[in-house]
Amino acid sequence: MELKLFNTMGRAMQTFVPIQAGKVGMYTCGPTVYNYAHIGNLRTYVFEDIARKTLEYFGLEVRHVMNVTDVGHLTGDTDEGEDRMVKSSRETGRTVWEIAEFYTKAFFRDFQLLRCAMPTVVCKATEHIPDMIELIRRIEANGFTYSAGGNLYFDISKFPGYGRLALLDQQDLRAGARIEVDEGKRNPFDFVLWFTKSKFEHQAMLWDSPWGRGYPGWHIECSAMSMKYLGEQFDIHCGGIDHIPVHHTNEIAQSEAATGRTWVNYWLHGEFLLMGQDKMAKSAGNFITLSTLTDNGYDPLDYRYFCLGAHYRTQLVFSWEGLDAARSSRTGLMERMVQLAAEAPRGPEEPEGKARACLHDFETHAADDLNMPRCLADLWTLLRDSSVTPGQKLGAALRMDRILNLDLASARETEVPLDAELKALLEERRLARLSRNFTRADEIRQLFADRGIEIQDSPKGQKVRFAAGQR
Repeated sequence: MELKLFNTMGRAMQTFVPIQAGKVGMYTCGPTVYNYAHIGNLRTYVFEDIARKTLEYFGLEVRHVMNVTDVGHLTGDTDEGEDRMVKSSRETGRTVWEIAEFYTKAFFRDFQLLRCAMPTVVCKATEHIPDMIELIRRIEANGFTYSAGGNLYFDISKFPGYGRLALLDQQDLRAGARIEVDEGKRNPFDFVLWFTKSKFEHQAMLWDSPWGRGYPGWHIECSAMSMKYLGEQFDIHCGGIDHIPVHHTNEIAQSEAATGRTWVNYWLHGEFLLMGQDKMAKSAGNFITLSTLTDNGYDPLDYRYFCLGAHYRTQLVFSWEGLDAARSSRTGLMERMVQLAAEAPRGPEEPEGKARACLHDFETHAADDLNMPRCLADLWTLLRDSSVTPGQKLGAALRMDRILNLDLASARETEVPLDAELKALLEERRLARLSRNFTRADEIRQLFADRGIEIQDSPKGQKVRFAAGQR
């Protein structure tokens, strides 16, 4: 089955053909570790995880590289703004190194709670300064740089293809309306490769270089580290759409200026998560973390399910009502898997007939630019088809979960241990319902819920189970 991906370079659906048969080099822009990742950031990592799992599902071996930006990073996408690491250090009283370590651990904790597979290589910017310096030397030797005010700049006028990813035309480049004026720049879109004259005093992270003691511009790390671990040309580069006009555009320019060849073949970008009409962003103060969700009783996989409900290239509006719907759907899904496990004593079976047809539809939609909403629909079509045996459903659903990664295999009946007090309360609730004292029955239900236990009423009586996320 052909895998088709929407390539931002050219804005077209293209059949994916790896450089090396059977293998994929994939780079994803990682976190800037000066604060917690918000769920808008995490939506991008879920999409990238889906991309990786889809590639692996179709038999490709993926070498996934992710950077961690633990070098000072400016608050603007370009060369203006305040240093995020220094700002966080000033506000918290911790060193920039302590901040980077703390938020790196926090990020990967959230990353794994969402069942995102750890990258093959996680590379920290601070551990690759020599690689960045060497790449800058190559760019300089090829005539693409100039020095001004003590800093080394990339000269976009020397790179004819500048802006093609973002569809920037020459009028855009001449106007430079979105760029803060920097007197050192010959062109507003030129960007810094190496800072030796910081606009901030007491810069904490500094290294020696051929251009003086300083620190790298924030675009160079991705080029240097991706080439170190994936080679000078690789298959896929992912990120959020906010990276298209500046960061990824500048990455392409400096990488291809150094090598003289195409750097990346396929560019994949995820759309924003919105809060109302606005992009979720730390700078705007309208962001929610994964801990916010779990503190409110949601399982991290409720949020993963919520993300799967929209195509990665469409904007997704966050709401608590939408998350509630995702939780309800995921809970129903897990309950169906529990039922199937009970009804299929021989376990999952190889999908045939209608089960195989549903799986084929799922694979077709996954191969159609990672169409997860249609994939979820295919899963529910399978589970609702009464003509398919439980074993067949189980086998096909678990195959689908290799991409969805909703941990369907963990769905099982779990005995809830009840102490004497809870057993007595459960009996009191049974009697309250018989006497139509529903107020007391609801009070007892809430007492159980406060302990992470759900009471379900059925024709066979009361059943108790752990609430989602409480096992």
